[in-house]
Amino acid sequence: MASVPTVGPDAPPVIRTDDSRFSNLPGFPFEPHYVDVASPLGSGTLRMHCVDEGPRNAPVVLMAHGEPTWSYLYRKLVPVFVAAGLRAVAPDHIGFGRSDKLTSPAQYTFERHIDCLHELVLSLDLSNITLVCQDWGGPIALGVLAREPDRFARVVAGNTMLHTTEAEFAGRITLANHSTGEADQTVGGFLLDWMLHSHRAVDFVASESIHGVTAREVAPDVAAAYDAPFPSEWHKAGMRQFPALIPVTRNDPGSARNLAIWRALADFDRPFLTLFGDSDPSTHGWEAIFQERVPGAKHQPHQTLERAGHFWQEDCGEEAARIIVDWIEATR
Repeated sequence: MASVPTVGPDAPPVIRTDDSRFSNLPGFPFEPHYVDVASPLGSGTLRMHCVDEGPRNAPVVLMAHGEPTWSYLYRKLVPVFVAAGLRAVAPDHIGFGRSDKLTSPAQYTFERHIDCLHELVLSLDLSNITLVCQDWGGPIALGVLAREPDRFARVVAGNTMLHTTEAEFAGRITLANHSTGEADQTVGGFLLDWMLHSHRAVDFVASESIHGVTAREVAPDVAAAYDAPFPSEWHKAGMRQFPALIPVTRNDPGSARNLAIWRALADFDRPFLTLFGDSDPSTHGWEAIFQERVPGAKHQPHQTLERAGHFWQEDCGEEAARIIVDWIEATR
């Protein structure tokens, strides 16, 4: 078995992807915007990037990406939102996209990702937010919602999840992750494979995941754009660490954090829509759990996107954006 890649003893604590890597990416003409957020290294700040298009005083659509993508994932949705008179904001989590990258995997925690996105929301003073969240963008952005519920007008949950290892999830999600008895857990093999692969793979490449869990063809230049932020192992620490943060025991801090988010969502009675791709076994079942647990999900026109995988933004981004725009208008 190959050894775990390391960044080496000479790695700087923080690294930044060179701007030249983001030149002339297909379908991504947006100017960069930056916010300074607190660094976990004890002093100073980190630079966090976001796409920020449309009128500054318009209702906001906040788009939160997951693993192993960046704001490029939302490039097809941004123009549709702007054409509808909305402000489209798509951040890159620390460690991703044009945001600064810590080179030590241990510096990436679930709570710190929430902290950084929270700082960005406060710094930009975003309000009247429609949240669009997918994959890890769900737990992170919903963690911000739990802290600032009054800033959020509605939520679109797309192929995302909130793992807590609760026993009642048994048989309800395709990738099993639930407690069995007082001390044991059941964790699906594919979930464990993904968590281990991210750390053990000699070369962990973002675009391989895009190809693997989309339902439609991805052009080579588009795939290359997903790899643009990660030219070396120094740049990949955050990308490698995300799968390891999935809580698979009741004692994991992530389990407690997600339980707290579920408690906040139990009081969220504003519109909550699930919009899941039909070709994504990794999150199948979570849409029904959101629909049952969140009061605002009652009587909403939940939809399943056809021929769409985990990264439905890549498969049918414009179509999904038009659905979201119509729903925003219907729920104003």
